[in-house]
Amino acid sequence: MEKKDIYEHLAKIYLDSSTSLKKKQTKKVSRDYKTTVLISVAVILGILVIISSFPLNRNRLINPQRTFVLSADPIKVSYNFNPAKKEIYSLNLNKANLSPYKALGFSLKKANYNDIISLRIEFTNIYKEKAEVYLNDIPNKWQEYTLALPDFKNITDWLEMENLAFIVEEWNSKENKGQIYLDNIRLIR
Repeated sequence: MEKKDIYEHLAKIYLDSSTSLKKKQTKKVSRDYKTTVLISVAVILGILVIISSFPLNRNRLINPQRTFVLSADPIKVSYNFNPAKKEIYSLNLNKANLSPYKALGFSLKKANYNDIISLRIEFTNIYKEKAEVYLNDIPNKWQEYTLALPDFKNITDWLEMENLAFIVEEWNSKENKGQIYLDNIRLIR
């Protein structure tokens, strides 16, 4: 065998082993990719099966009560009965028709734990009819209230309402200064 034949023989052996190594690597990469895709699909299908096996409570996701939000932001009503005798926070209802609604809902709390305070909630229509409901002993932690509109007895016409007022009066508070907080004020059908 000559040198040339030996070099050709060695080159052939080297090139064949190099291509077979590349083929093995390609097969391995291809196999890893297929495995990853199969595992991903299996995980996604598993998640979908788990989600679909739980019955959805539509009432929890969609509130069945239709509401008219008057104020979604928290409201701070500060009062100081020196010299004032009452503090009023009023919402303009712009002649809204409230006849389809059945209740007024809101959250309420007081700031001062030691204060004993009552709150007057008052509706007024365009005919200047006024009706109020009192809430006694406001809690110092958020509490949800729902007041039926028929409880506001002096209103005979709910078709064009002028305003809704939240009133703190001197004679309904133990302390002369303080705050109450209102949140999520809405009308409920």
